[in-house]
Amino acid sequence: MKRFSKEELPPKTCSVERLVTNPADVQNVIDGKKTATRRNGRYADPGEVMELDGGSFEVTDVYIQTLGEMTEEDARSEGYEGLEDYKNAIISFHPGMKWVPKMEVWVHEFRPVAE
Repeated sequence: MKRFSKEELPPKTCSVERLVTNPADVQNVIDGKKTATRRNGRYADPGEVMELDGGSFEVTDVYIQTLGEMTEEDARSEGYEGLEDYKNAIISFHPGMKWVPKMEVWVHEFRPVAE
């Protein structure tokens, strides 16, 4: 896992609006079942807020993790029952993708904004 201070973060490759777009994932975030998402690029800075179907969610942490470092708990934070379930889903979303334990992904953790 690689952590960065806010000043050390490289430029974003996309925007927070694109962080969670799959309708099932959006619902899982709203229902509190999904509190993290992994992307090939960095979509948000800590402190940024994403709006999903009327709910606001603050990005609390952004860091790099390899797929091989993922735990069962990490998979559950993504809204899945466990790591195998997560692996199978990710591979099905990206035809031709192989699960490569050394592949680095950006982890974005978030929580509901208190009103």
